Amino acid sequence: MPKSRIRKKADYTPPPAKQVTNIKLTSRGWVAPVMLAMFLIGLAWIVIFYVTDGSLPIDALGNWNIVVGFGFIAAGFGVSTQWK
Repeated sequence: MPKSRIRKKADYTPPPAKQVTNIKLTSRGWVAPVMLAMFLIGLAWIVIFYVTDGSLPIDALGNWNIVVGFGFIAAGFGVSTQWK
C-alpha cells in the first residue's frame, strides 16, 4: 500500500489580544430603596385589607384591594430589574 503524503500544517497563530474596555456602571442608589418601598407598601396594603375585614385601605375597591397590593409588589419586581 502506498504511503500517503504528509500535509504541512500552518504554524499556530494566537488570536489577537482583546482590548480591555472599561465598563461604566452608573450609580443607581435609588433602586434598592424604591424596590423595598414597593414591596413593603404592597405587603402592608394586603395585610391591612385582611386585618380590617375589607374596610381599609379603600372601602370602595372591595376585593380589588388585593390586586392593588400585588400591583405594588409587581412594580417592585419591575424596579429590581434596574439593580446592578
